Parts: sequence; C-alpha cells; structure tokens
Amino acid sequence: MVIRLPETIDAMRPQVEDLTPREIVAELDKYIVGQAAAKRAVAIAIRDRRRRLRLPEDLRDEVAPKNIIMMGPTGVGKTEISRRLSRLTGSPFLKVEATKFTEVGYVGRDVESMVRDLVELAITMIKKEKAEEVRPKAQRQAEERLLDLLLPLPPHAKSGKEWPELMTDDEDLNEDTDLGSRAEQRATREKLRAQLRDGALDDRMVDVEVTETQLPSFQVFTGQGTEQMDVNLGNMMPGLFGGSSARRRMSVPDALDHLEREATQGLLDKQEIPREAIRRVESSGVIFFDEIDKIAGRHGGSGPDISREGVQRDILPIVEGSVVNTRYGMVRTAHILFLAAGAFHMTKPSDLIPELQGRFPIRVELDPLDRDDLIRILTEPENSLVRQYTALLRTEGVEVEFTDDAVTAIAEYAALVNDRTENIGARRLHTVMEHVVEELSFTAPERSGERVTVDAGYVRAALDDLVADEDLSKYIL
Repeated sequence: MVIRLPETIDAMRPQVEDLTPREIVAELDKYIVGQAAAKRAVAIAIRDRRRRLRLPEDLRDEVAPKNIIMMGPTGVGKTEISRRLSRLTGSPFLKVEATKFTEVGYVGRDVESMVRDLVELAITMIKKEKAEEVRPKAQRQAEERLLDLLLPLPPHAKSGKEWPELMTDDEDLNEDTDLGSRAEQRATREKLRAQLRDGALDDRMVDVEVTETQLPSFQVFTGQGTEQMDVNLGNMMPGLFGGSSARRRMSVPDALDHLEREATQGLLDKQEIPREAIRRVESSGVIFFDEIDKIAGRHGGSGPDISREGVQRDILPIVEGSVVNTRYGMVRTAHILFLAAGAFHMTKPSDLIPELQGRFPIRVELDPLDRDDLIRILTEPENSLVRQYTALLRTEGVEVEFTDDAVTAIAEYAALVNDRTENIGARRLHTVMEHVVEELSFTAPERSGERVTVDAGYVRAALDDLVADEDLSKYIL
C-alpha cells in the first residue's frame, strides 16, 4: 500500500532522504565526538516531526515539538550539534544569542525578528534550490542570447523568432529567403557555439544590455529595536522609480554568467518561493537559542533580573505558538523546533520562568571533554583539525604528517591549559594547533616540495616555554 504523505513532508527533506534516528546519530558522529545523549535527543526530535506529518490532520496540529535544552560547558559541541543537524536535514536554521534581546532597555530587540530572519533564510535557501533546478534551461537560454550578441540574427529574422525556430526546414517559401545564406548562418552559429563551449572565445569582449533598478530603501525605528521595512515603491508609483538600461562591455565568460543569472531570475516563480518558504519554516524550521542561561534570573529580584524575566516572557509566546507577521505573510510558530543551550554555571534550568521551562520538555547534559576526547576530536571527524591543516599546507606544496604522539601531545597541552585557566573545551585545540604550526605556516611558501613530520618533540619545542609560563599562557593560549 502506498501512503501519500502531506505536501509539507517534501518541504522537510529537500536534500536528504527520510533518515531514521540511528542514521541521524551516525551522520552526527562524523563531525562530533561523544555526546551520545544529546545526539539521541535531537535525532528523536527530528524524527518525531516527520512522524507528526504522517498523522491525520486533526491530530497532527495537537502534537507539540520536542524542544530541547542542552546543558554543558562551552566548547563541548552544543552549537555544533544544532548546526550539523540543520545541514543534515536541509531545514531553515537560525542561531540567536538570547542575550541580544537585553541590549536595548529592558526588552531589547523585538523577539519576533527571529522568525522574520528565519523566513529570510528560508527564502534564500529555496531560491538556491530552485535556481539549481532551472539551471540547465537557464544555461541554454544564456548561451542562445550570447550567440545572438556574437552573431546577430539575419535580416529576415526581424520577427524576433529564436534561432532554433529559424532553422526549421518548413519555412514559408513564399518569403524571399536565401536558403544558402540561412545554411551558412546556421553553420557559423554552430561553429561559434562549439568555440564558446571549448573556451576559445573567452578573450573576446561583447556589449551586454544591463538593467539597473534603484529603489529607495529606508528603516523604521520602533521602541523595540530597528526593523527593516520593505515597501515596493515601484508598484505604488509606477514610472517614478523605473529601471534604466545601459550597455556594458564585458568578456564572454562574464557575459555568459550575467545572462545566466538573468535567465534564472526570469524562470523562478516569484509567488511560489515565499509560500514554500513559509511552509518550510512552519514545518521544519529550527531556532537555536544560545546562552539561554544568561537570561535565567531568579524571581523577586531587581535590576538585571527583571530584564531577564521580561525577555523570557517575550520569548514565551513564540515558543508556545503564535502568529508572526512577516513581509511574506503570516507565519505560525507552533511547530518550529526550538533548541536551547547554556553552560548553566551560575544558574540552572529551574531558574527559568515555569511557563518557559514547560516548553522545553527535553533536557540533556553534555559531558566535559578530557584528554582522550580531545585526541579523538583531532583525528576522527571528517573536518578534523589535523586534516584541515594538512590540506591547507598542501596548497603550498608542503606535505605535513602529524604522528600519533604529536596528536597526543597537542591534546595533553590543550587539556592542561583548560585545567589551569578557563575551560573552553575543544576550542582550545584551535589555539594550540595554531601555535604548533605557526612557523611552518609562515615559511610554507618558501618550502614547496618539502615533507615535514610533526612529532611530539616538534610540539614540545613549540609549546613548552609558553605553557611553563602560566601568566603568559593565560593570555596566549
């Protein structure tokens, strides 16, 4: 039996198939070491949203998203889990700092702006997807227009017919048409087409007509921050802000790129893109609140605590489910997935207002990273630092090999500095690695063709003096 899923299920997986929780965790394992509990929680939350869309419509709207609070020190993977999850599922993803809503007065920036920003991201995402879909047709159109510039249409083509139509064999012979000349023009055009595709015309210059439209833009300042207001003055006052055409001289490759962009814009459905963006935001959007512990204030306080609680109460309607007005239409937030993260050193989740706590039913604690975790982070992920630095230096012709004892030494130094100073988790590896390869990176252009082995001795020579001076290491590492 074939089950026909709702239309929105297709919007949820523009890039990947419907992954199971185990498959989602396996994909996250490629980039993030450990933190199994957090990975399982987000994998289940994503799968539950897909399950919800398979429910009958009357029950579908009643199922609330499984919002999650991730607790753990900085640098253990909270943000990376959310970011990789959004890339994996192809979901519109927005990261916001909870503290930015306290920067102006007691309330700060309008909290609804996060939903508007998410819609803008979805618009950009869908435009890219649609552009990729129409790309073959846009390339054909651009090629034909460029050939028209390189070889203008013959006089008998004044009707505006395109070349492919002009080349048919059933042309009305009552017109005074020179068939020999037509065949000659056709052969010349096809020869130009072959040269264009082979790059033989890349040095030629052509004049391309470019339309420049300049509409005035302005911002509206409100008591809750600054919001961009997009008003189509061209539609309100046609003719007043019309675009101007100008001919620009550019190379053939640049002209082809320009004409392809123009053709792509002409093939996109300007009405469908905003509708699809809103559908995707409502069904698969993800908003990640970072530093949520910074707005967790105790009740009955004064000063900053009042500001924090005010921000929580402003965020609450968005998380509970409300309707936000955007320039593309109304957006329902009831089924947007909200992920939150915080170190919770000075506060705890129970310091959030009860209503907001209830909207984050899943809480997972991420483990601090020890030396063994740092060793795995340096080598196991597909984007590991060892792979990154090896690839970067290879671009200069320098082959670098990090030995196992070098990786262990780097992890030990990072763990040591984390213990002595502020523990910033895996982020410390970036600082330590940069100091290890600093001299090599500086001299790499002059060492092309060399093969360098970075071992434990190399690492100790680069870091021993720095780590021994605790006062200096606080500032440098």
